[in-house]
Amino acid sequence: MTSIYFGEEHESFRRTVRQFLEAEVAPYAREWEESRRIPREVFRRMGDLGLLGILAPEELGGTGASIFHALAFLEELPRSLMGGFVAAVSVQQFIATGAIALHGTPEQKRRWLEPSIAGTKVGAIAISEPDAGSDVAALRTTARRDGDSWVVDGAKTWITNGVEGDFVVVACRTEKDAGAGGLSLIVVEADAPGFSRSKLRKMGWHSSDTGELTFQEVRVPLGNLVGGENEGFYLIMETFVLERLVTAATSVGSTRLALEETRKYVLAREAFGRPIGKFQAIRHRLADLHAEAEAAAQLVYHAAWLHERGENPVAEACMAKLLATELSKKAADECLQFFGGFGTVEEYPMERFFRDARFGTIVAGTSEIMREVIAKAAIDGVTFPRREREEEGEAAAPPAAVTSEAASAGPGLPLDGGASPFEA
Repeated sequence: MTSIYFGEEHESFRRTVRQFLEAEVAPYAREWEESRRIPREVFRRMGDLGLLGILAPEELGGTGASIFHALAFLEELPRSLMGGFVAAVSVQQFIATGAIALHGTPEQKRRWLEPSIAGTKVGAIAISEPDAGSDVAALRTTARRDGDSWVVDGAKTWITNGVEGDFVVVACRTEKDAGAGGLSLIVVEADAPGFSRSKLRKMGWHSSDTGELTFQEVRVPLGNLVGGENEGFYLIMETFVLERLVTAATSVGSTRLALEETRKYVLAREAFGRPIGKFQAIRHRLADLHAEAEAAAQLVYHAAWLHERGENPVAEACMAKLLATELSKKAADECLQFFGGFGTVEEYPMERFFRDARFGTIVAGTSEIMREVIAKAAIDGVTFPRREREEEGEAAAPPAAVTSEAASAGPGLPLDGGASPFEA
């Protein structure tokens, strides 16, 4: 469909991404799902192809492209045939290093951002905890100063790339009893003494490692603080719009792929002497799904357009994420029904689509959180302004309205309230 948002340069890039995924990733989907890991060589290969730094500036190894190049990439990612691959790559590129890209020092960008773009290092962001997910202001993991180090203690869970990643951006409490105003982001590298992690076994997203992280007297340099001390909550909030657009775009891509595979099946499968795709009961349900997919996609594009213009489309991004992920879940269920018994066996794609689609309404903020944020904007009249900055370039404290409303709305990155699609 002709679009006002995508030109030939975007579509050419989309074709490149699709060709890579179909040739170098999808053929190994079952193998990687069964081994429950993604080979590190794939990240390096994507780095070599310029697929991990789409929005990053060229001086850091990125391509400095537009958000619509990113959306084209994200919509194609489901062609990997693995929801876990979609999650791991999305977190690596758009979420884990978001705060470093915006507020990191030159040294931090050299150590963690540039290698992430090159695919030589894999990152994660750790926000969610066993007792705190969407309620970011209630996080308990602490970091205290001791000489020239931060000492980190606590636990995180639902962390995408948390087990096999090379570094983790950790949301820590650096000021006791300060609520949202007492959080900071601190980078912990995988080999830090006292840092341990274990893998969670999930119903889907098998190729993606989702970890439980434990920090016991973990010492890291003071220079590992990203942004200002006690500014972590704002830095997390700052990434939410993009994170939710990322999840919405991949959900649109997943829905389209499910419909594409279903179309092939219903036109090939015959019953009562004709393809089942010729029966009105099936045709009209598929027609509804196609219409809903197009509507969800246009909302994603509009929110992305607002974001690219420098506005702060918090409500629009939540709307896009809500509709796109709920639709992906619905489409996977409906399409599996059309496959009949074949939809439940691993030899057909729908079985995995069905399991993987279920994560979308949970990660990057649950559907319940999305509805509450939308309600705050639409019913309560809450606005979500960008954070103001001081003339010298230092970040000022986030506006009170943003802090209090966002905290009560519970940002919630992926299950972990943070940045990865599961932790996101």
